[in-house]
Amino acid sequence: MILTLLSFLVILMVLILAHELGHFVTAKIFGVTVEEFGLGFPPRLVSFEKGGTRYSLNIIPLGGFVKLAGEEDPNISNSLASKSIGTRLLVLSAGSIMNLILPLLLFSTAFMIPHDVLIGDVVIGEVDPDSPAAGANITAGDIILSINEKTINNTIDLHRYIQLNLGKEMNILVKHIDSTTDDVKVIPRWKPPEGRGAVGIVVTTANPAVVRQSEPFWKAIPSGITECIDTFILFKNGIIGMIIGSAPVEIAGPVGIAQITGEVVKAGISPLLEFAAFLSINLGIINLFPLPALDGGRIIFVLLEGIRRGKRISPRAEGLVHAIGFALLMAAFLAITYQDIARIISGDSLIP
Repeated sequence: MILTLLSFLVILMVLILAHELGHFVTAKIFGVTVEEFGLGFPPRLVSFEKGGTRYSLNIIPLGGFVKLAGEEDPNISNSLASKSIGTRLLVLSAGSIMNLILPLLLFSTAFMIPHDVLIGDVVIGEVDPDSPAAGANITAGDIILSINEKTINNTIDLHRYIQLNLGKEMNILVKHIDSTTDDVKVIPRWKPPEGRGAVGIVVTTANPAVVRQSEPFWKAIPSGITECIDTFILFKNGIIGMIIGSAPVEIAGPVGIAQITGEVVKAGISPLLEFAAFLSINLGIINLFPLPALDGGRIIFVLLEGIRRGKRISPRAEGLVHAIGFALLMAAFLAITYQDIARIISGDSLIP
């Protein structure tokens, strides 16, 4: 329990620190007055002032903030609202940009740290007669060697590459029972019949062995970049899947994320870094959603000003929208937290 809590708090603080540093640094560069840089939410534990900015560590460790002068009021000296549209867009988006850059470091580091990898033969046990796999003449007993020239070492690899290629043609290299190989083309389905899967196969990992792997930095960095790109695609496909109903709607708050962290930390440092990178990407993208009180909601008001050729929404109206949005977000936060606690009590997990 202590390890889970510490791991969760460290990950959360790193992601929040990266996000808020993005806002802080760009605001300072462009001459916006930063009134306070805070980790956690008030009340304050400790604070000090330097260079006109108060730095604080607060009691509730579930967030952070950069308080900028006049976020909606251009009449305040050196306020955010007094800057150009381009400057405001950069300052407001800088937090998410930092959260989207951080995973490059996290993924690359994860690849460099020695970690266990399951290696085996991915053998097809069953093929659905009316599936893309059947249409490509894949049969029970075939071994999947690679997808789009990427080696498949276990069923997790297979599931990952299928999800990356939903709705797109992919090349599967299979080894038949007679030891011949065949390169077949398959298009995974976005919305397959219930219980049948995107490709229509049931697989197992035969002859499994756990090996210890790590990469030198000159290989780990390109691998980290590829992993970031793949995670963006998986995130996008997951959202589409929830919208069209092919994937369950699963939302976790801090309690749920802490639960997952406790399960991931058992696998070692490398998987924990990968999980942190995944969370960072999620945080970066979600913060750009056009919802009031989020960075994306504030960006929308700046874009509206540009569309209206410099005519601003009144500071009072914008502030009211963000206040209402924040209240709704807090209500959603409480509902999700209740759901997370109920799931933990029932013994369920977000990890399949």
